[in-house]
Amino acid sequence: MDQSSPTPQLPDASVSPVPVPPVQLRDLSSLAQIVTSEFEKKESANHERKITVNPFVSKVASAYEKLRNAMEYREEEVVLRATIERILHRRLLLGGTAKTTAEPLIRELIWARYLQDNLVGESAIAKVEEIINLYLHLRLRVLEKHHVKVSVMNEWTYHLMSSSIEHALNPNLEKQTIANFMYQVMRDDVTIIDDTGQTRDAQVYIAVRRAFARDDLAFLRYHLFELYFGGLTMDNLDQIVAGFPEGLKEITAQLAYPRKERIMNYVKKRAAVFFILEDILHSHKADLKEFLRDEDKVKEAVFAACSKRYKSISTKVRTAIIRSFVFILTTKVIFAFAVEGTYEQLFYGAIQWTSIIINTSIPPLLMIVVGLFIRTPKEDNTRRIFEYVKVVLYEESPRLGNQLIVKKQEDKPNIVFTFFWLCAFLISFGAIISVLSRLHFNIVSQGIFIFFVTIVSFLAYRISMTAHLYSVGDKQAILTPFSDFLFLPIIRVGRRLTLTVSQVNIVLFAFDFLIETPFKVFFAFVEQWFKFLREKSEDLG
Repeated sequence: MDQSSPTPQLPDASVSPVPVPPVQLRDLSSLAQIVTSEFEKKESANHERKITVNPFVSKVASAYEKLRNAMEYREEEVVLRATIERILHRRLLLGGTAKTTAEPLIRELIWARYLQDNLVGESAIAKVEEIINLYLHLRLRVLEKHHVKVSVMNEWTYHLMSSSIEHALNPNLEKQTIANFMYQVMRDDVTIIDDTGQTRDAQVYIAVRRAFARDDLAFLRYHLFELYFGGLTMDNLDQIVAGFPEGLKEITAQLAYPRKERIMNYVKKRAAVFFILEDILHSHKADLKEFLRDEDKVKEAVFAACSKRYKSISTKVRTAIIRSFVFILTTKVIFAFAVEGTYEQLFYGAIQWTSIIINTSIPPLLMIVVGLFIRTPKEDNTRRIFEYVKVVLYEESPRLGNQLIVKKQEDKPNIVFTFFWLCAFLISFGAIISVLSRLHFNIVSQGIFIFFVTIVSFLAYRISMTAHLYSVGDKQAILTPFSDFLFLPIIRVGRRLTLTVSQVNIVLFAFDFLIETPFKVFFAFVEQWFKFLREKSEDLG
């Protein structure tokens, strides 16, 4: 080694390292502290005996449920409630009582894997029986005391009963906590200048339940019923019966409020903030309050949660496309083809296969095209979510962007805009009819094609909304007004047809009463047989 080379200098031990700035902790708002306290609560251990089912029966029953659910287009969040309603319909209409329905209903839900095997306690049977009895008593007493249509009362009874049973069997208190938190944050962001604050509160509550909890009509009726009357018990049954017509009228009016969709769209564009917040609260229960006070850790958690949610969009879209296609195929195509085929045989002497092939291929092609154009949110969306999460966690009076100010009574429609809207209908449907006429479609084939295209367009629109579930803000693409002009008339007609046709579905009726009933009887027999064999084998010692 060269002696003349300089000796490397070691750092002076007396020199302190570069100081690291202390972590800046922020105080949670009073509302955020209440929410975090709910998430920190520990569940008490439940040692009661659990309900178990045969695994073979469960495997077959769950496969059947997947097919059955694909035939009825619903959000995932309401599938369990709808299944409970379906089972109640089948069992009660066939002469069942609360006592004979409660346990088989729970077993069917466990068979289909809506509820976990060996997790539901046997006390749930008595609870479900009590709920069924309460609502059957309510139905009977209301029909005796008031002039309420039987069909209306039946629908309300099944909606309230099935919703109440789901909350008893599958309580999601943390979800309800976040939904209530979102309502408290959002209600001051909305103003209805020509209506009462009470109506404003009800509309924001409904919008939150739809946008965040993804409630259907039955759940909305149930939650508003609970707010209006309180929970149904034998103690307040007489009081609820006496005020039922007024409550029915008020709840119906709120659900049909003329500005509900405007408020819903405003709330929905901010729902992603609370989806992400829910994920964070679930993931950091151990040291929740201290974790949330550290803004840097919250930012890291927000970006991680958003990334996970964005990756799930393609799966959600793919599932929605498959379910939509099966829904159309099983509930609409058979009937439509029967009509088209019969008409062509009678008037043309043969089936026109060109129109059949086109009518068959358009729905899946349209779904595929929708899937190709789905895009996940970008990083700027994640940054906006983080900024809003900070607002709801740390500010005492949080505001999520600009306020919404609406009027109950809309201004009279501009005659020019009305004319343009009519033109949009004429252009959209006129172009379709013109093309079909050039392809020599007869009038029935054209009607069926339009029927399919409008319904598929509406379902495709719903699927595209799935991709925007985690987008926040009011940004709009440049070409959106032009696409709305051409496609909104088709989508609106499809929405109306979907809602109308789904109320009268012969195929589903056949499944529920002619196929499902013997299936479930067979499942019960097989389960009892396996139980009998197991007991015999145990006798051998």
